[in-house]
Formats: sequence, C-alpha cells, structure tokens
Amino acid sequence: MKLQIRSGLFILLCLFFGACSSTKNLKPGEVLYTGAEININPDSTEKIDNQKEVKGILLAKTRPNPNKSILGIKFKLAMYNLAGEPKKPKGLKHWLRTKVGEPPVLLSEVKIPYNNAVLKSYLISQGYLQSDVNGDTVVNGKKGKALYTVVTGARYKINSVEFPKDSTSIANIINQNKDKTLLKVGNNYDLETYKNERIRIDNDLKEQGYFYFSPDYLLVQVDSTVGKHLVDIRIKVKDIAPDAGLKPFTIDKINIYPNYSLRRDSAIKNSTPEVYKDFNIYDPRHTYKSGLFDRLVFFKKDELYNRRDHNQSLNRMVNIGVFQNVKAEFLPVDSFRNNKLNLNIFLTPLKKNSLSFSLTGTSKSNNFVGSEAKLTQTTRNLFRGGEQLDVSVSGGFETQVSGQAKGLNSYSFTTEAKLTFPRFILPFFDFNSTNAFIPKTIASLSYQSLNRGSLYALNSFKGEFGYNWKENLYKEHNFNPISINYVTSNVTNDTVRRDSLFSANPGLEKNLERQFIIGSNYSFTFTNQMEDFRRNNIYFNGTLETGGNVWGLFAGKNNEGKKTVLGIPINQFIRVETDFRDYYKITKNLTWASRLNLGYGYGYGNNTSIPFVRQFFAGGSNDIRAFAARSLGPGSYRQLNQTISYTDQSGDIKAMINTEFRFKLFSILYGALFADAGNVWLRKEDPLRPGSGFNFKDALDEIAVGTGAGLRVDASIFVIRLDVAFPIRKPYLEPGNRWVIDQVNFGSSAWRKENLIYNIGIGYPF
Repeated sequence: MKLQIRSGLFILLCLFFGACSSTKNLKPGEVLYTGAEININPDSTEKIDNQKEVKGILLAKTRPNPNKSILGIKFKLAMYNLAGEPKKPKGLKHWLRTKVGEPPVLLSEVKIPYNNAVLKSYLISQGYLQSDVNGDTVVNGKKGKALYTVVTGARYKINSVEFPKDSTSIANIINQNKDKTLLKVGNNYDLETYKNERIRIDNDLKEQGYFYFSPDYLLVQVDSTVGKHLVDIRIKVKDIAPDAGLKPFTIDKINIYPNYSLRRDSAIKNSTPEVYKDFNIYDPRHTYKSGLFDRLVFFKKDELYNRRDHNQSLNRMVNIGVFQNVKAEFLPVDSFRNNKLNLNIFLTPLKKNSLSFSLTGTSKSNNFVGSEAKLTQTTRNLFRGGEQLDVSVSGGFETQVSGQAKGLNSYSFTTEAKLTFPRFILPFFDFNSTNAFIPKTIASLSYQSLNRGSLYALNSFKGEFGYNWKENLYKEHNFNPISINYVTSNVTNDTVRRDSLFSANPGLEKNLERQFIIGSNYSFTFTNQMEDFRRNNIYFNGTLETGGNVWGLFAGKNNEGKKTVLGIPINQFIRVETDFRDYYKITKNLTWASRLNLGYGYGYGNNTSIPFVRQFFAGGSNDIRAFAARSLGPGSYRQLNQTISYTDQSGDIKAMINTEFRFKLFSILYGALFADAGNVWLRKEDPLRPGSGFNFKDALDEIAVGTGAGLRVDASIFVIRLDVAFPIRKPYLEPGNRWVIDQVNFGSSAWRKENLIYNIGIGYPF
C-alpha cells in the first residue's frame, strides 16, 4: 500500500510539472528559447573526423544556454513560474523564484551573427580554413530554437616547419631543441598547438637565462597558398622584440627576508644581513637557521637564471609549511646594462602556534571508524629549522541504522604527537633532494582506543620513525623502517555477553590477546585528482608491511615455544594492500566513481593469521554498504548466533569493488546510485568457521553484492552522507540460492527490517 501511495505521488508530481506550461507566463510577442541545433555539412555524405565531438563543442559555444531541464521537464523554470512575483524580497516565494528557479530564456536573447562568428573562429582554429557558418531561428508557437548550418571544407595539414636560420644565440637555442617541437609534418593545422609551441620555445629560453623573453616575441607565420590543403609554417623572432628580451641574465645578489611584513619593510631592509654562502639573510632575530635556506633556494651567485630553479625554489618555500606568503622579486642591475639580476626573496611567516579542527571520512579496510572529528595543535619552526610539531586529539564513529542493527556502533579515540623535519635524517650521510618537493623525516607517537560498542575495546600504543617524499606532483612515497605497535584489549565483564560474543565469533578470543608488532612499512601513492581539467582522474595507493621478520632472528622463545621480545610474543607476517580509484566525469554534474580494493596477509611463526588489528573487514559505511559493519565472511561462513550486535568477522584476504554514479541535484545537495561487491577470507580455514578459507575456484561464488542510493550535502569544506542499501547476493546462503534480487520487496516491512541498511558518514566513501 505504501509503495502504491509513493508511486502515485511520483506520478502526480510528474503530471504537475508536465502540466505547468513553460510558456504560460510569457508576455505577448515573447518566444521561449529551447536550444540550438548544429548541422555539419548537410549536403555532403562524408563526415569530418570526430564529427560528434566537434558538434558537441560547437553546441557548447552557442549562447545563451536554454533553461535547464531534468528528464525533459524544465524544473527550475517551473519553480520560477510557480513562485510568481513575490511581494517582498524575502520569504518562501522569493527563495523559490531567485534561488531554486530561473527566469525564462527568450529567443530574442540569441545573437545569431555573434554565434556565427564564434563558431567560425573555432573551426578556423582547428584547420578548417574555408569554413562558413549560417544561423537562423525556427519558431513554433511560443517556442523557438536556433539552427546553425556549418560548411567546414577540407581540413588543412602541415606541409613543412622552418625555424630561425640566423646565427644569434636565441636561434641556436631554438634549433638545438627543435626535435621537441609540437609542430609535426602531416599533423592537422591547430591554432592551440601553435600557441603551445611558442610557450615551449619560451621555456627553453628561460632555462638559458632569457628572463625577459616572452612567447609574444615569437611570430608563427602560416602560408596556406601551397595548395592541396597544406600549410607551410615559419617561426621567427619578431623584429620589434625589446633588447632586454634578447639577452641572457645572470644572478648577482641573493637577498632573503624571512620575517618580512609591509609594516616592518624599512626596518628589515636597513638591518645588517648575515652572509651565508651566496645569501644575504636579513633576520636580526635569528628566527631561522641559515642552513635552512640552502635547502629551499636553488639559485647561486653568478649562474644563469633558469625557470626550473625559480619554480623549485618557490615550491619548496611554499610546501615547507612555515611561510604564509612567498614572493621572489628579480630586479635588473644598472638598468639592464650589465645583464645581471638581483634576487629578493620576501617571506612572511605563519603564526608559530595554531589550532585547527577537521571532519574527515576514513575508508581503510582495517579501521573501525567511518568518520572522524580531529583537533590539532601545530607548532612551527620548533628548532629554527622549519620543523613542525602536531599534537592532535580525535574521535571517530561508524554507525549503521536498521531494524536489527540498531545500536551497532564503533567508536575510536586517538591522541597523537608527530614531529616533522623538512629534510632526511640519515645515520651515515647527508642527503638533499633537488626536486621541488621537500623530503621529510617524521617521528610519531600515538595512542588509540577502538571500542566495539560495550563489547570490547582495543588499546593501541604505536611509535614510528620514517620518511616521506614526493617524486613529483603525482607520486608520493612513505617509508617507515621502524614501526612498533603494542595492542591490549578490554572485554566486557558481563559473563553472559562475553560468552555469547566469543561463541558468535570463533577465533575472536584468541585475536584479542596481547599483540606486539615490530616491523617496517612502505606505501606508494599516485594521483592526478588535483587536475580538474581532466575528464578522467585516478588514485592508486599500494602498501607493504612486514612484522617481526628481522626481530624474529634474534627473538627468544617462551614456555609455549612462541618467539618473544621483552617477554611478549611477537607477530610475524607480511601484508600487502592496493586501493585503485577512478573518477570519470560523464558530464559537468555527473561523475562515475569506482574503486578496486585488494588485500593479502601472510602470517607465520607464532600465528597462521596476521594480527587482528591488521586483518581485513567487509561491510560498513565505507565498504560494502548493504551489510552491517564487519559482518561479512570470512568466505561463505555465517555465524550461528544471528545476534548482529556480536558480529565481528575478519580475514587475511580481501577483494572488493565499488561503483557509483554521483550527480548534482541542486545547490549543495548531491545524489548517488551505487553497487558494492566483495568479501574477506582466511588464508587457512578455521575448523570452527566452515567455509571461511580461501579457495580460488570458489571465491567468485562467495562474493557478496549490494546496491542502493544516497544523498550527500557537499559544502566543499565538509560532506555529510546518508546512504541506504540492500543486498542482492548473500554469500552465506546455499550455492545456487545466493542471488536474492528476486526477493526484493520494498512494500514488505519484514523484508525492509531484515535487509535495508542505513549508513551515516562524513566524507565520500571513496
């Protein structure tokens, strides 16, 4: 009955918006603009290259855009008309009309000659030098559209490329690098490529000291009279280029002002500098050690200016996290007469101490929590060498709300102290990288309490020492040669609940014993998500962790034959995990996001499984959302005690794939449709949990699948997420009966109570 009512409401809404005539409120003589159509070479049977893509680009360049529509319904225009003319500049009607709605776009706003010129200009820039565009309007009642007929002609190609032939230094540099040219014989004529070629040549010259050169000083001459739709290209330096742009410059004085502010400008500049190597450092308070700037500034006295040193110096000074503003000023000495530049570097420091608050979402497969609030105290330049101390306190939660899962919450409390040095600290030699990113040495101490409701808590003490460095903008490495983790547990004192917990989760009692992990870990991250111009962005993280491998050689044995360090049994294992994510922008407001997460752990020595705190889990708000947190697996095993509050399954192996379509509804409200699949397994089957072991030929048949929909409030600085999901494949059922999609029944309260899972989180799931 409820399902029928909801369906009826949906139909009524569709009829309502469909019945709201988009032209009802138009004044006499006004015509609603419904959009543009592009016809390319309508009188020819041959298509141009990438005709569909070119057509889409041309269509996007027409102005204005028609009123937005969803499934053919001009929702925003309907809301504008529904609100009517508000009597006051506030209230619901005013909000609906001005914030939700949009006024009608009229055909009279379309400027056909302007659009003709824009479209033709684009076609010429793409090599259709003989193209023509003719636009017209078509009116049908109170609606009208623009129709553009495009005749492209043949596309011109490059016949030859000629570089400067004179004997000047600039010509020599250009010719030395001409093998890198973007202009290739046989390629299509493309105006954007010509612009990029000028930028490429300018970059080559900047590397050789030509500080005042500009791409505008280069002339790209195109001769289209060759015939056969070919062009000859000639590149030359303009005769009107200024003298300063035609000669290389060297660096003279390097002045550094590390405590600069406009208020103290004169006092700082008139102070006595400290001379350190090639630098004049104006720091009367000795706020910074002089050696710090040797790692930040790549310029040397009397060397040619080059753009690489310029960019790397700026990047390092920005990325060290000590300075609020960074400015590099190059001034000619003696008004360009001696080809020298003075370099002034003005650095405005950040406050030494600051307090920050953040809300984040986590998605690590071995973590309890799905969302976290964090308070961090930061102290900068602790030892006058750009060091940074971060002391943080954070609390996290993961919750799923459904009929059987009420109260199934996991909480965490973490406190951490992290000291970062902006350099590598190595025992035997000094190492300083030469790229734009500062290598870091990081020492950290932390305590974390992970609470599984009122059932048990894990207390983890962890210390790490290691290195972080970025290979480039896309690649980042983390290596901790020393990682020590000591874990203890507190289990409920309620005997009945304790026995029920361990009965429902065979193996958990053993997993909650004291654990001592001492080893190393390494992770590699690649991402291009910062490049918004890409239609497809990817993220990859791979981690490798070892425990007890070296220490196991020196460890003694206790009465039980277990290897120990300081009387505590150590864990020996190898753990590998990969996380690959892909974000494909189908349109501006529709993204297809996918994730593949694989993990494998190999335990040996004292245990055949990896430590509980390093195992993999399935189910939860950032995982397979149609199943309660940590309830899936291992394998086809399902605990006999169905009290879901006690569910706590884990494994040595994990395979998971997620995919979801994310789309904008309006303002900061987004929607999502998603599907998740995966499971965890034990490397060796537990006799108490039949079906828990990994068998390659059976693994695919033991995959859980769920699907659902979600709403997200994305305010940029934070994301609040609500997802509702339900299973369509249950791996713990008998083979042949695991697909349950035919049992989906939203109208049944019993089905909803058993299957619907509500997930609340902060941040996107991946």
